[in-house]
Amino acid sequence: MASKLHIKKGDTVYVISGANKGQQGKVLKVFVSENRAIVEGVNMVSKNMKPNAKYPQGGIIKMEAPIHISNLMLIDPASGKPTRIGRRLNDKGKLVRYAKKSGEEIK
Repeated sequence: MASKLHIKKGDTVYVISGANKGQQGKVLKVFVSENRAIVEGVNMVSKNMKPNAKYPQGGIIKMEAPIHISNLMLIDPASGKPTRIGRRLNDKGKLVRYAKKSGEEIK
């Protein structure tokens, strides 16, 4: 069984290493089996596209490439700084993610 990932679609993350170090963005998609995620505006690549319904003109299109999740850190909802995350049971007995820096629950 694959281990749980610390990021989900919709999270705001900070890039901690690689060519895009220091950038922030929203997670658009997570590839669980590959441990990779597509982050809005991060790891941009140029791709040649044939004309299709989405791109009727075709040509060279800038798009996001997947980035390994080990290079991403969740942004603390309280302070806005990168934080590690933990898991704990909330008052309803549900397992939730929380920011280790502030102790705040991550929605």
